[in-house]
Amino acid sequence: MVVRIKLKYEHAVRKTVALNRQAALVAASLMTPVALMAWALGGWRLLADLKLAGEFAISTGLFSHWQVWIALGILLQFAAFLLHRFSRGSDYDREVS
Repeated sequence: MVVRIKLKYEHAVRKTVALNRQAALVAASLMTPVALMAWALGGWRLLADLKLAGEFAISTGLFSHWQVWIALGILLQFAAFLLHRFSRGSDYDREVS
């Protein structure tokens, strides 16, 4: 006697993907203001170097350079863009569900 058990993973996989996309959208939404803060700190440091603003809060170390803050802002914004793109899903996923 052969007993076959059919397990349906399709619904669980769709639910997991949907939760991952929601988490990606939340992370992308939070990364954009953080990128804006990094750009603001980079601008502050650049203006402080040009003697157009007050003294920068971080005077030594890696984060005392304006290039680091601008690059960090660019990387964060690009990561937010990619996460937002992932959260939208593909057209194939919309047709299936």
